[in-house]
Amino acid sequence: MKRVLATGTFEFLHPGHLHFLSEARKLGDELVVLVARDSMIRHKPRPIIPERQRLEMVSALRVVDRAVLGSERDIFEPLYEIRPDVIALGYDQKFDERELTEQLKIRGFDVEVVRITSRRDCSLCSSASITEHVLKRASREREVDND
Repeated sequence: MKRVLATGTFEFLHPGHLHFLSEARKLGDELVVLVARDSMIRHKPRPIIPERQRLEMVSALRVVDRAVLGSERDIFEPLYEIRPDVIALGYDQKFDERELTEQLKIRGFDVEVVRITSRRDCSLCSSASITEHVLKRASREREVDND
């Protein structure tokens, strides 16, 4: 059985997440999703949705066989239990495939790293675009209320 691991924050689940996870699932027989811990997210603002709720939402997706929370110490720690054959990266995830492959080898993992380059093209298919849209709408509504 070929196990695929996909990782992410999964803030504000949206069609882009579904596309990424569906494409990742096609790479193997089982899809395990690692949901980032709040404390480990350093490349963007901390999520609004708590990690346990994000885990619950990802776990409920039909395409996901199993979802787990990441480690609060080392991003590689959960891999010792999960033992993926493939790690699927989203088109916009901040990992360098070669560097990640090298780090995995150093830790004893023989894992294929695959970048999912396709993406769902819609105006609200990323958490950043959803946040921007909500902030713009709130700003417009405040302006209307102040008139």
